[in-house]
Amino acid sequence: MGHAAAKGGPRPARADAIESAVAAVDWDRVGEDLTRIGAVRTGPLLSPETCADLRALFDRDARFRKTVTMARHGYGSGTYRYLADPLPETVAQLQAAVYARLAPVANRLAGLTGASADWPGDFAEMATRSAAAGQTAPTPLLLKYGPGDFNCLHQDVYGAVAFPLQLVVSLSSPGEDFMGGEFVVVENRPRRQSTASVAVPALGEGVVFATREAPRRTSKGWSRASLRHGVSAVTKGERMTLGVIFHGATP
Repeated sequence: MGHAAAKGGPRPARADAIESAVAAVDWDRVGEDLTRIGAVRTGPLLSPETCADLRALFDRDARFRKTVTMARHGYGSGTYRYLADPLPETVAQLQAAVYARLAPVANRLAGLTGASADWPGDFAEMATRSAAAGQTAPTPLLLKYGPGDFNCLHQDVYGAVAFPLQLVVSLSSPGEDFMGGEFVVVENRPRRQSTASVAVPALGEGVVFATREAPRRTSKGWSRASLRHGVSAVTKGERMTLGVIFHGATP
């Protein structure tokens, strides 16, 4: 998957600004929290200016490879659009920087339940692995929700290669730009009732969550909980987010 800057896109954030924001996150803490709850906030990753630029990109058809109107497919209500290659530089920088921190977390979490994992530490290697499985289409996406819109519980799995963690970044300010629209993760464990985690990230803040499953400590050791994520109904205003998935999709 290509990651060159594209002409006519949002002003690229300085690479060192994104790297500094990503480096400031306590990723060990994120990994530890993922063993207890489904949605973990990172703190700020993108500036308000970068968020505004990405929001403005939503209506530029040429920048996207696919648009999904959720109501048509029973996915909920609202619209999301998968970005086309080349990705906006800001998105490419964020994807690579966050992946480098999440790869060791993913390997460590897998080891808790005895699963083998060898996710490469560099995003370029991850993209190569994904492409070798035929998953060459980029998967970062912008999502827009208006009043009454919501996203049903789901998992973002596009093929045999599925990196176990992903990221969503709020491009709107809760309480100012919109009301409602909480990010929700529901987990299911055998012989137990389902539990939910809810996150309301601030403007520019990220939420990390498991793509399919996460380790949970039990009285007999570690087990795996199956997770799905979604968004509760927006009650007022407009909610926009950037979704960052680290494996590709089949074209």
